[in-house]
Amino acid sequence: MSNYTEDHAKSGIETELPQLTVWPNQFRQYEITIQVPEFSSICPKTQLPDFGTVTLTYVPNKVCLELKSFKYYIIGYRNLGIFYENAVNRILRDVVSACEPTSASVCGEFNFRGGMKSIIKASYPS
Repeated sequence: MSNYTEDHAKSGIETELPQLTVWPNQFRQYEITIQVPEFSSICPKTQLPDFGTVTLTYVPNKVCLELKSFKYYIIGYRNLGIFYENAVNRILRDVVSACEPTSASVCGEFNFRGGMKSIIKASYPS
């Protein structure tokens, strides 16, 4: 059995991050893609940094994400201990909560570690 604990697994999932803000959408049925090529967070087990590219794609409904707030939200992960699997799912959860899109997906493509590369995808609706 590994020495990963429940605390490691839950780390960062409920930590307060900068608020995502929105603005009124004027159009219908189009897609927005936001790519963050310098995403970083901290592994809650090793305390080492994780780096990768996070891509958010969504179809807005009544509101759109304000990019400056999204930038500060993402910067909030920089010193946060969270597994990148959880980070991807949390970003999706927080975006859906903030702007209630028609659909959304988050893809995290994380840098090589130990000779392996991880790509995590989460979608709404699932």
